[in-house]
Amino acid sequence: MTSQKDFLQYFKDVPKTGVIYVLEKATQMGYSSADASWANLGQGAPDTEPLSGNKSVNKGLEVNAENSEYAPVAGHLELRKKVADYYNKLYRSHSKSSYSYKNVCIAGGGRMALSRLVAAFGNINMGHFIPDYTAYEELLSAFKTFIPIPILLKEANQYKMPINELREEILGRGLSALLVSNPCNPTGQYLNEAELSAWVALSRELRSMFIFDEFYSHYIYDKKELISAAAHIDDVNEDPVVIINGLSKNWRAPGWRIGWVLGPESMIEKVSSVGSFMDGGAVHPLQEEAVHLINPEAVHAEAELIQNEFKEKRDYVLSRLKELGIRVPVAPSSTFYCWCDISDLPSPINNSDYFFEECLKEKVIVVPGEFFDVNPGKRRLKQHSRYKRYIRLSFGPKMQRLITGLSSIERVIKKFS
Repeated sequence: MTSQKDFLQYFKDVPKTGVIYVLEKATQMGYSSADASWANLGQGAPDTEPLSGNKSVNKGLEVNAENSEYAPVAGHLELRKKVADYYNKLYRSHSKSSYSYKNVCIAGGGRMALSRLVAAFGNINMGHFIPDYTAYEELLSAFKTFIPIPILLKEANQYKMPINELREEILGRGLSALLVSNPCNPTGQYLNEAELSAWVALSRELRSMFIFDEFYSHYIYDKKELISAAAHIDDVNEDPVVIINGLSKNWRAPGWRIGWVLGPESMIEKVSSVGSFMDGGAVHPLQEEAVHLINPEAVHAEAELIQNEFKEKRDYVLSRLKELGIRVPVAPSSTFYCWCDISDLPSPINNSDYFFEECLKEKVIVVPGEFFDVNPGKRRLKQHSRYKRYIRLSFGPKMQRLITGLSSIERVIKKFS
């Protein structure tokens, strides 16, 4: 008799991203976001409560007959114009070329924006870094037209890639494209203005397409600046530089699922065409509302509120982790994550999987480091992962949840001390 599950052979194994995996495990243990005894220090989104000093007003979302229709697959025209205006005013006010709506494609969130882009690639080698954002793993293996090539970021280099080594990687591996998480999740490091300028110049020189994922570009702490590769592009339609961004982190609106691709017009046409069969476009009413949310005139003031509040949380978490004997190899200068080395903790909780399981027993969630060993197609053996003794800890939640969560971690450590 044929098994009722014989059709499963038609499917490949599709692993969950780190955040989804740990959340499901926690839910099985009784986690609820409404339960104040739990702390989700594994969350990949910022706290969405109004920041102290924020005077912005949400007038409410209007749904009508017109915006109940499909939006254009490249995105609502006014939103595309607003995104172009954002980059022109903040980063290109003195540049010889400017972005127009034709340089912008709107998609249903950052992952969909990046999916559209890579789905349009042909048979090329595309470099990506490790450690990096967990969702890159499946995204880079789902499309078989290009070959993902891993590049290791080293603690000795502050989890950054020196420009001379980057040149060697591009030339030696024949990289036609490079995916750059800047600022980087999970390490919390970013390319500053001088470094960004050098990277964009290298892209221009070698004609290798650099894709900058800038979802955390408002979360810069020590210098309190906003960064974007857009500031260093000579010609927006000639330089092979693409920017991915959206509302999730910088505008603290993850539930809106609004992201965009910014790049040369000829490339945007191809990316938009992918959307016609892949996803059909982002939610129309939310695109209309997003036009009011993206305000170039107010962005510096709003970013400063983010930087002040999240820097306070960062400093608190770093202080507590030091007390607990958890090493942070390089303090995060951006994002809202600490990349933590737990090697010095007592055995067996110096293993990230074991530590994660013990944390759940104390009602606190962290993400094991192995999820950030981006391994498209599982071409490297899992036992060779470099991050079995690392965790990512988020200071995205409100301060009280951070206090609760770190106290819970302290109880875990004391059990094994």
